[in-house]
Amino acid sequence: MESVLARCSSVPASYNISSLQAADSRAASSCSSTQRFASRNFSVIVLNAGKPKRGGSISSPRKLSIRCEVGSGTVSTVRPTEWFQKQFELSPFSRGCHIITRKIVNAIPEICEFEVGIAHIFVMHTSASLTINENASPDVPLDMEDSLNRIVPEGNHYRHLDEGLDDMPAHVKASMMGSSLTIPIKAGRLNLGIWQGIWLNEHRNYGGPRTICITIQGQKRADGRVYK
Repeated sequence: MESVLARCSSVPASYNISSLQAADSRAASSCSSTQRFASRNFSVIVLNAGKPKRGGSISSPRKLSIRCEVGSGTVSTVRPTEWFQKQFELSPFSRGCHIITRKIVNAIPEICEFEVGIAHIFVMHTSASLTINENASPDVPLDMEDSLNRIVPEGNHYRHLDEGLDDMPAHVKASMMGSSLTIPIKAGRLNLGIWQGIWLNEHRNYGGPRTICITIQGQKRADGRVYK
């Protein structure tokens, strides 16, 4: 594990975790095995950050632990940033907008280990998309599909008709809606609003299975336990 030792001769009252995380970020992009960053009353030494590659990047800078040594000798430790990634397949959906929040949560039980973080959810296709919207009324997904069909109608006016009239409109809708979501993690859960749900928008008549890749970055509980 890479480590960052921060010696603070005089730490300002406004100094906070964000400053340490900024040092974390700079350390990850360092181009030498030992690199010093300095600002007024604060210096950071990166130790054992890995061998530099061509172009200046460090090989596999996955975890950084920052320790701030205050003048009194008290040491405060910032827990390392952890990474987790899972790829899985969703069974085929009919054309339209579908709420998949529960499927996403069930696919990543490991999220219960994280106290705080970010979940990045990515659909690996060009004719399906992801979005966050209403999770209560069943009419909202139906109205959304109708609206998308009015905005991007099918027809012979497209050049790309290789797989049918729904082919090119599906690509346009996928670009409009987007292929990824970023959701905060709080106390082992996706920190969604009470009326928010994760939608998979299937833009093809017969889209087939859809592959989802979820990447989590964050900090786990200090006591090593998991949230229930």
